[in-house]
Amino acid sequence: MAPSFLDRGTNRLAYEKTEGNGPTLIWLGGFRSDMTGSKAMRVEEYAKERGQACLRFDYSGHGQSTGAFADGTIGAWRDDAATMIEAEAPGDVVLVGSSMGGWIALLLAMDEAKRAKVEGRAGRIKALVLIAPAPDFTQELMWPKFSQVERDTILRDGRLVQPSPYDPEPTIITRNLIDESREHLILDSLIETACPVRILQGVADPDVPHTHALRLMDALAGEDVVMTLIKDGDHRLSRDSDLAALARTLDALPGQERGPLL
Repeated sequence: MAPSFLDRGTNRLAYEKTEGNGPTLIWLGGFRSDMTGSKAMRVEEYAKERGQACLRFDYSGHGQSTGAFADGTIGAWRDDAATMIEAEAPGDVVLVGSSMGGWIALLLAMDEAKRAKVEGRAGRIKALVLIAPAPDFTQELMWPKFSQVERDTILRDGRLVQPSPYDPEPTIITRNLIDESREHLILDSLIETACPVRILQGVADPDVPHTHALRLMDALAGEDVVMTLIKDGDHRLSRDSDLAALARTLDALPGQERGPLL
């Protein structure tokens, strides 16, 4: 089936929406990923099994959405997510973020917690499920791995073209992505989400080391934070056993009724 589109004037965001009961499960994908990956589809399948609402979408420059990937920034993709949730999931939500999507989920939760506190109401974001979350990855994980030649290329040319281990097309890393991301760094401050947080992390992850997730644990302000470490898990966490762990994590969230055993 062809996706629906949210027209923002400057671009069109592709999305797939499953109607059902709340809270709506919102899929937030990773850097250069799209809404058709196995984890995203498992979240939708899980929602359908329970009669629960679900929303998947592609950031601008990703998947079936319009726009150029190289024009994207963390702030722009965060705004894509906020716009999509406001338009298509106005009630309570659970954010399920993978890799970069974990960073975006945390940014959204922090913003919502601040607004809810000022307005004297309960927050709409009822929980976060973060899969190999990569907050601050541009500064903490990406930039340190670049060689001096690669850093000089970005600073001189404004971009670096790299082969991708996950896609036949190369990845374009722009100076704007690196520079703009500094406005959204969160790991060196207290992260107040005002909701339960669940983290799934592979110890064998070559892209986001499990020590990065432990650092996130230390920064999170709430007490209701649980991390599940999967010793042989890689960055994708897309094996059948990983997807089953994701479903069990969703089942165990406060307020979620017990789902099917997997």
